[in-house]
Amino acid sequence: MAGELRRLAIALSKLPKHPQRSSELEQYVTEGDFAARWIAAILESGDLNEQSKVVDLGSGNGILGIGLILAGAESVTLVEIDEDATEAAKIGVTKLGIEGRARLITEDVSTWENWPTEIKCDILIMNPPWGFQKSRADRPFLELAFSSPASVIHLLHSADAKHPQGMARDAGWKSEMILEGQIRLPAQYEHHKRAMSESPVKCWRFSR
Repeated sequence: MAGELRRLAIALSKLPKHPQRSSELEQYVTEGDFAARWIAAILESGDLNEQSKVVDLGSGNGILGIGLILAGAESVTLVEIDEDATEAAKIGVTKLGIEGRARLITEDVSTWENWPTEIKCDILIMNPPWGFQKSRADRPFLELAFSSPASVIHLLHSADAKHPQGMARDAGWKSEMILEGQIRLPAQYEHHKRAMSESPVKCWRFSR
C-alpha cells in the first residue's frame, strides 16, 4: 500500500499546475502527497470501485478527480469556473490517456439551481473555497453537494469549520472525519505575509 500511495503521489505531483490567479476564488493547490493520502483514506472507507462515477466540484487542475480515476473509478466529471484551470486539467487528462473517462465542464456552480440530471454521480469530492476572502463562498458548493444524487460526499475544509457538519445533518447526511493534517499554502497573493504557511485541515465523509 505504501508503494502504491507513493506512486500515486508522484503521478499527481506531475500534473500541470493550477494557474492560481484569483484570491477571490481562493485558488490554492492541493499538493500531490496530501491528495494521495486523502484518496487512500477514501479507498479504506470502501466507497470507490470500478463502477464509481465521480464528480469533482471546483476541480482546479483536476488533481482530486484524476486521482480517483487513477485509483480505479470508472469516470470523472471535473467542474471548474476558471478556464485556465480547466485547460490545465485537460492537459493532465490527455497526458494520462484518460480522455474517454473524463468530462470537463467550465461553469460556475453557484449558478446551478438544481443538480444537472445529465451528470451522474456516485462520489462527490471537493475542496471548495473556504470563505476566508469572500464570506460564505463555500455555501453554494455545500448546498449543491447535499442536494446531489451522490451516495457519498468527500470534503476537504479548514479544521476550524463547523458549519459543514450542521448543513449535512439538516440535509439528512451523516458526518465522519476520515483524515486530518496540514496543507502548505505558498505565498501567492498580496495579503500573504509569509513565503509559506501551513493550514490545519480535516477531510470529511458524508453519507446518507
